[in-house]
Amino acid sequence: MKEENIPLLLRAEEAIESADLLLKEGYLADSISRAYYAMFYIAEALLNEKDLSFSKHGNVHGAFGEHYIKTGIFDKKYHKWLLEAFSRRIASDYDASAKFQSSSVKTMIDQAWDFLKAAREYLDK
Repeated sequence: MKEENIPLLLRAEEAIESADLLLKEGYLADSISRAYYAMFYIAEALLNEKDLSFSKHGNVHGAFGEHYIKTGIFDKKYHKWLLEAFSRRIASDYDASAKFQSSSVKTMIDQAWDFLKAAREYLDK
């Protein structure tokens, strides 16, 4: 693993832990945002491992799909989770009337943990 990916993965872990704490306190929208950003940091670290860097979320999503999903390195569920998390993050940040269920937020956090574990296993090879 490249040295510069370590802080990204630590930041992802911290974001997931924050998402969990926010969920426990009932701050669902903020929890969603933190869980999404955890997945985003993970995707950034994986792309950085291939010397790829992007400034826009959509470019990170697309490049992750191209370099890790289409190649079969990662299961397509990770790309699906990343895109779903992004959609939820947009709703949680910009739609004041959006409603969320704590069970679906918990699922999103669990997915972020799963993604982080898979990324670490890949990067530690």
